[in-house]
Amino acid sequence: MITVTVNGQPFKIPVAADTPLLWILRDHLKMTGTKFGCGMALCGACTVHVNGEAVRACVTPLSAVEGKRVETIEDIGNTALGKKVQEAWLAEDVVQCGYCQSGQIMSAVALLSKNKNPSDTDIDAAMSGNICRCGTYNRVRAAIKRAAAAPAPVKAKA
Repeated sequence: MITVTVNGQPFKIPVAADTPLLWILRDHLKMTGTKFGCGMALCGACTVHVNGEAVRACVTPLSAVEGKRVETIEDIGNTALGKKVQEAWLAEDVVQCGYCQSGQIMSAVALLSKNKNPSDTDIDAAMSGNICRCGTYNRVRAAIKRAAAAPAPVKAKA
């Protein structure tokens, strides 16, 4: 049994320690927003955050995330930065087929959490591991710049 915290909730997973995180998320936890692309950490479709860092879930064994925080696309919009990035994605009409977009958004949020005002070079470097078959790279860059420039979302009063 391995205990992993995903989107703030602890789960006890009865699988081998070397099972890739991607399959735990998709098959055991039914969080299908994280996609399988290449299975070799080359395309970025499976990007999630582990303790705030962008990682490829397809090659990350479950044992490597035990005791750490895993965040997926299903929860990223619940953070102020994640919400800004998702809103920028919509405003820039980034999505075409959409398959790579959860990984793209997760990488963009990881970038902006460390660099509040990234240059084109910074964006290109951070996003270079995310492949988009539709070629929306210019819109991805524009969305990241829009999110970086956007004010923090206003929280609704209870």
